[in-house]
Amino acid sequence: MSMIRSSIIMLLVLTLLTGIAYPLLVTGLANVFFPWQAKGSLITQDEHVVGSKLIGQNIQSEGYFHGRPSATAESPYNTLASGGSNFAVSNPLLQQTMAERSKLLRAQNPEAGNAIPVDLLTASASGLDPNISVDAAIYQAPRIAKSRQVSLEAVKSLITAQTETALLPFLGEPVVNVLQLNLALDEYMQQINSQR
Repeated sequence: MSMIRSSIIMLLVLTLLTGIAYPLLVTGLANVFFPWQAKGSLITQDEHVVGSKLIGQNIQSEGYFHGRPSATAESPYNTLASGGSNFAVSNPLLQQTMAERSKLLRAQNPEAGNAIPVDLLTASASGLDPNISVDAAIYQAPRIAKSRQVSLEAVKSLITAQTETALLPFLGEPVVNVLQLNLALDEYMQQINSQR
């Protein structure tokens, strides 16, 4: 009987410590020291949340940069079903999907070069990747310039301004956050239109 009593007391104590006290402490410290990150790294525009820096969006408009393909279930960039396709390189479905994506990208970006950056053809493991490589952004730049009727150099300048590099070069390649790049593009277009 005393073992059952000790076990129940230990369960209650550990539940209070690890299930309530510790999570509240960590959440409180995160909100104090990293408030933006603790709240989901939300990006706002005109006091409205337009997305998160950490989660990609399914953007298909001709005048905007597109992110990586998403293999999440039911719909692209479904945050409730994060995951990849898990197809092996030898799987015919992966080969077919890549061929279809390649054909679509060439149709959407006729002025771009022949070599399509691999991150525009393959989905990330989570299906929610918010970033693309600098090469993937530059590949789309001619389409954006033509659609927005601005110079290609201006679009490339925006890409350069929005490029994020790792703290140390061996920790990763430079990337561009698609949502932030599209917001910078909108802001640039507003400035251009106000000057006309």
